[in-house]
Amino acid sequence: MLKRERLLKIIDIVNSQGFITVNNIIDELDVSDMTVRRDLDELDKAGKIVRIHGGAQSISYSIDQELSHNEKLGVQMREKSKIAELAASYVNDGDTVFLGPGTTIELLAKHLLNKRIRIITNNYPVFDILKHCDTADIILIGGDFRKNTGAFVGPILNGNLQKFNFTKAFISANGIHNDEISTYSIEEGEAHQIALNNSRTKFLLVDNHKFNREDFYVFYNLHDMDYLITDDKVMKDVQTHYEQYVDVKIAK
Repeated sequence: MLKRERLLKIIDIVNSQGFITVNNIIDELDVSDMTVRRDLDELDKAGKIVRIHGGAQSISYSIDQELSHNEKLGVQMREKSKIAELAASYVNDGDTVFLGPGTTIELLAKHLLNKRIRIITNNYPVFDILKHCDTADIILIGGDFRKNTGAFVGPILNGNLQKFNFTKAFISANGIHNDEISTYSIEEGEAHQIALNNSRTKFLLVDNHKFNREDFYVFYNLHDMDYLITDDKVMKDVQTHYEQYVDVKIAK
């Protein structure tokens, strides 16, 4: 099979199934592991697929099927790292900060280890990163545990979250479509909403693949956010479109 045929075949498989593993492609096309990984990297750079840990995801994949935490760790990590680094620059000593669920937020937490701040989170992986931090006060709010994201949710969480005020809140999302911000879980979305409503300054951290996409539950309006931080792979026309709703910051 010629390389062009192989690449087109991989695109067809990924688009038809939503996402696929490297091993699935090896079995389907009878090619080597190295060839598949090289092809997937090439297609990802060309914007034809989204490279994820152990495989690939379709650009048009229906995000009402939630990726696992481990799968999300393999997606857009360079971009997420840059976003997290820029987001951390907005945190000052003395802040009281809310950190929501999401792998980008976890990367942000790593940049806050030396800041003299108070951090409130419902994100267990964030707590795990920060638990040995000597400079920050950490509050982990419990509730019903969602293994897929490592987040605590539900009425116990929400009741406690309503009692706190924040100088800054950092949240992520699965999709942004015009002025609507959406996620997979209603309960996670409800927690996001409470934290954002109780925060003076609101930050949305999303990589370039989240634009013009929708998920199941719309939890906030982009007009009501203060800043949207994304990466430098976002298309210029997309950036211009969303700047009518919110102040867009590009992490480079």
